[in-house]
Amino acid sequence: MSRKFYFSSLCCILLCFGMIWFNVSCSKGAANEPDPDTNTIDRIISFSGFDWIVRTTGEAKQGPGPNLFSDTQENVWVDEQGRLHLKIVQKGGIWYCSGVILRRSMGYGKYVFYISSDVSKLDKQVVAGLFTYKNDNEEIDIEFSRWGVADNQDSQFAVQPSEKAGNKERYDLHLLGMQSTHAFNWQPNKIEFISLQGHGLTSGVENIIHEWTYMGGDIPPENEERLRMNLWLFRGVAPSDFKDQEIIIEKVEFIKNPT
Repeated sequence: MSRKFYFSSLCCILLCFGMIWFNVSCSKGAANEPDPDTNTIDRIISFSGFDWIVRTTGEAKQGPGPNLFSDTQENVWVDEQGRLHLKIVQKGGIWYCSGVILRRSMGYGKYVFYISSDVSKLDKQVVAGLFTYKNDNEEIDIEFSRWGVADNQDSQFAVQPSEKAGNKERYDLHLLGMQSTHAFNWQPNKIEFISLQGHGLTSGVENIIHEWTYMGGDIPPENEERLRMNLWLFRGVAPSDFKDQEIIIEKVEFIKNPT
């Protein structure tokens, strides 16, 4: 073998190795891409003193569901009273869900949601979620849904993964009116959940719907999570009554150091 041929072969080997190393390095970096829900920001709304990204998936279905999420005024808007409306609507035979994502992480504290629609009357295929989310295993949920079964209880508190024993608490709302208040107090060693009749956090025997304290091993750490609210179709199945669905959120509060 000539020195010239040996040198050329060695250069080719080194060049190939360098290309492989470059490709591997780039593929490792792909794991750090931003949350796909927030990659494309087409619309921002102001609600309860915060800025929210209105979720859109374009023409591709995404979880949960999977579903199509739309950022149109038909699906998501703030009315003249300052209340947020999230709707599931049908357009051209296709169902579009809705959701909003807080633009910044809040961390530990009490998250309070004042609801002004009767979420116990949502269709059995519909899920309304109020939650913090980093990934599928770092998530705290208040959800209103019968999960496709008409006689199921209509609500739950959950810490993901919710399929693990002790990570979920089901209950019925038994609402006395259109207004209800729901909250979770997220701390490093526990999460306290509560649902109440009417608007306000003053709890008494007459207005507590349900409460639950979670002290298990899946309390998520503060980790750049985002507060989210959404309205979507379980397993992507259309509402059984084929009617548009809606949740009205009067306001959202965050208390950093609750007493």
